[in-house]
Amino acid sequence: MTNAQRDALFILVKSLSKSEKRQFKLYVGRLGTNSDAKFLALFNHLDKMRTYNEASILESGIVKKSQLSNLKAHLYKQILVSLRLNPVNQNIRIQIREQLDFATILYQKGLYKQSLKILDKAKNMAIEHEEKNVAYEIVELEKIIETQYITRSIPDRADELAVQAKELSAQNLIASKLSNLSLQLYSMMLKVGYVRNDEDLVRVQRYFEKHLPKYDLEALGFREKLWLYKAQLWYSFLTQDFLSSYKYASKWVDLFYEYEEMIRLNPVFFLKGNHYLLESLFLVRYSSQFKDTLEKLEVIVSDKSFPSNDNIASLAFLYLNSNKLNHHFLEGTFQKGLYLVNIVEYGIKKHAGRIDQHHVMLLYYKIACLYFGNGDHKNCIVYLKKIIENKQLKMREDLMCFARVLNLVAHYEAGMDYHLEVQLKSTYKFLLKMNDLHAVQKEMIKFLRGLGDIYPNELRNEFQKLYDRLKVYEDHPYEKRAFLYLDILSWLESHLQNRPVAEIIREKALAVTR
Repeated sequence: MTNAQRDALFILVKSLSKSEKRQFKLYVGRLGTNSDAKFLALFNHLDKMRTYNEASILESGIVKKSQLSNLKAHLYKQILVSLRLNPVNQNIRIQIREQLDFATILYQKGLYKQSLKILDKAKNMAIEHEEKNVAYEIVELEKIIETQYITRSIPDRADELAVQAKELSAQNLIASKLSNLSLQLYSMMLKVGYVRNDEDLVRVQRYFEKHLPKYDLEALGFREKLWLYKAQLWYSFLTQDFLSSYKYASKWVDLFYEYEEMIRLNPVFFLKGNHYLLESLFLVRYSSQFKDTLEKLEVIVSDKSFPSNDNIASLAFLYLNSNKLNHHFLEGTFQKGLYLVNIVEYGIKKHAGRIDQHHVMLLYYKIACLYFGNGDHKNCIVYLKKIIENKQLKMREDLMCFARVLNLVAHYEAGMDYHLEVQLKSTYKFLLKMNDLHAVQKEMIKFLRGLGDIYPNELRNEFQKLYDRLKVYEDHPYEKRAFLYLDILSWLESHLQNRPVAEIIREKALAVTR
C-alpha cells in the first residue's frame, strides 16, 4: 500500500470540497496572527500535491522532519474543527452534543441553574430523535448537578431522574444486545456467506437463539426495532430463507416511512435498508416490485431534501448501480446493461477510499456476469481476473469460489481451453482449501475436466447429462446458492437449445413476472 493510501491527513485534505477548503481558510484567518501559520502552509502544500510525498514537504522548508508529525496532527485537528463548524455538518447529533458541552462548561463555572436548563432542553431533543445514548449521558450529568444543587422547582426531582435513567439504561441495553447480534451475524455473512450444511445451520441457529434478547415489540422504539430487524434480516440471509429476508427488509424500510424524520437523521441506514430490500427481491425474483422499489429509491436520493455528503454519495452510487445491474440480470437484458460498466468504473475511481475492497470486487463480479450473459467471455475473464488476483480480499469466501468457477466456464466458452487443466487444478485446490466444494461445483469441475475426451457429436448429450444432474439441486437448501451467483442451468439450456443465454433468462423472467 502506498504512502498516499496510508497517510490519513493527505486523504482528509483531498476529500475536501472547494467550499470546505474555503471554509477552512476563513476559519484559520479569523485571527490575523494565523495568516502565516505553518499548518496553513502545510495545508496549501498538501492541497497542491497529486500524491503524498514526504520528501517534497521537507524540501519546501515548511517544517523540520522532527516537527512534521506534530504539525500534521495539529493540522488534522484544525481541519476537523473547521468541518464541525460548517453549517452543512450541523446535524441533530452534533447540536445535542454541542448543548451538552455548553451545559458542562456552565456546570464547571458553578452556574447550575443555567446548566440544568440547557440539559433539559437537550435531553428532550435527544429522546425525540431517538438519541438515547446521549440522553442517558445527559440524565447522569443532571443527577451529578442535583447532588450539589438541589432545585425545588420540580417536586420529586430525584425520583424522576432515577426513573428516567433506569428506563434509558434498559432501552440502551437491549439496543446494544441487538446491535451486537446484528454485527456478529453480518460478520459471519461477510466471511463465509450462506450456511453450507446442517452443521452450519445448527451453529447459526444456536447462536441467534442464544444472543437474541427477550423483548416486547410494542415497547421498542425506532432504534431498538431497527437493530431487531437488522439482526433478523442477517439471520434470514445466512440461513437462505429469502422470503424472511424480504419480510424483515420490508419492515426495516417501512420503519423509516413510519418515522419519516429518521430518513433525514439516519440516511445511511435508510439507504442500506432499501439495498437489502432490493437484494431480497432479487433473490426471490420479484421483478416488477424490484423495479418499482429501485425507481422509488432513485427518486428519493435525487431529491434536494435528501441529506448529502461524501459518505452518502458513495453509498448511493454503490447501492443504486449494484441493483441496476441486478435488474438487468433479473430480466436478462444484458446488452442494455452494458452502459453501466463505464459508470461503475468511473464511480469506483471517484469514490476510492470510501468503498471497501469487498464491495468493489462484488461490482466487478456483477460486471463479469453482465459480459458473460452478453456472450463477451473475454471481457468477463478480465473482470474475474481482478477478483482472483486480489490478495487483499479476506472476506466473502463464496464470492471468490464462484468467481473461479465462472472463470473456468468463461475460458471454455471463449475457446481459451489450452491451459484449462492448470486452471482446473488451481480452482480445485482453492475450493478444497476454503472447504467450500459443494455438489454443484464438483459436477461443474468434473464436466469441464472431461471435455477434452468428448467428441463433438457427443457434446450435446453430455450437456444434457450435466443439466439433469444439476437440476435436482435448484431448490436444495444449501446447493441452491450456486445458482444465485451463476445461472448455470440457463447456460446449459442455451447450449441444448442452441440459443443465447440472455434469451433463455428473458423468457424465464417473463414467465415469473409478478
